[in-house]
Amino acid sequence: MSNDTSLSLDEINDRIAILESNIRQLIEQAAAASGEQSEARIADRINQQNEELERLLKIRESRQKK
Repeated sequence: MSNDTSLSLDEINDRIAILESNIRQLIEQAAAASGEQSEARIADRINQQNEELERLLKIRESRQKK
């Protein structure tokens, strides 16, 4: 992962929007997926995207408090 502390607030907001879109798409894929491996792979990807989203939300929140 890149050094997100050097990102502007607009760049962080853009990445957050992308992550939220990715998560929505992954949830749709999970609903349509058949097979245990597909579902597990999508669930792992959703978890990764959620972790990144939470991390960026915390960075954004800390910057907005300054």
